[in-house]
Amino acid sequence: MSGHSKWATIKRKKEKTDATRGKVFSKLIKEITIAARIGGGDETGNPRLRSAVLAAKAANMPANNVERAIKKGTGDLPGVTYEEITYEAYGPGGTAFLIEVLTDNRNRAISEIRHLVGKCNGNMAEAGAVGWMFTRLGQITVPVEGNDEDELMMVALDAGADDMVREDESFIITTTPEILDAVREALEKAEITIELAEAAMIPQTLVPAEGSIARQALRMMDQLDDHDDVTQFWTNVDIDDSFIEEEE
Repeated sequence: MSGHSKWATIKRKKEKTDATRGKVFSKLIKEITIAARIGGGDETGNPRLRSAVLAAKAANMPANNVERAIKKGTGDLPGVTYEEITYEAYGPGGTAFLIEVLTDNRNRAISEIRHLVGKCNGNMAEAGAVGWMFTRLGQITVPVEGNDEDELMMVALDAGADDMVREDESFIITTTPEILDAVREALEKAEITIELAEAAMIPQTLVPAEGSIARQALRMMDQLDDHDDVTQFWTNVDIDDSFIEEEE
């Protein structure tokens, strides 16, 4: 199970408020803007932008918000210039975290992330210190509802996917980063609904966490997810679902 999808599973088990949606939109707008700035505003020739727009649609972001974010990225509308940074950190109990940030203020971002990690009994790490524990892969999330598992797997594997597993109410399809877009297009051609398609950092091994360590790790994940500048993070922490339910 990937660090990303594990956190996605945790989030699905937690209650989300309308206020949280505003934070999700803010992060998606940043990602759309920078994707358009780097690769242009045409989704057909910009896989990163296409993935970001797909995520925005899955979050029910209004189309005009998406359009404005693209125009800000291409320079057709004035906007803030964001910088992409990846931080590495040790979480509670020696767990590993990769934290991706989009920020208009590097000094503020590192200060706030360092403070957040420290409060959760972790510490920042040098570049490469934990990155080697993760492998970049493509991940496509498809809802279980309305899809036949065997048929979905056949379409995915025929398109070149490496594997598919079920996690709660979603199927997680794994690919190499190079063919992520080709597999996504094959699924779309088969009229299969896609919740998310992205290049993700998958931990090579998971670190089980219990008791106070699990509690601190959950707190760290919650706070990272809530931080305006954090667009994504991955971790190798593995927390049992029963513990998560007890903590709610």
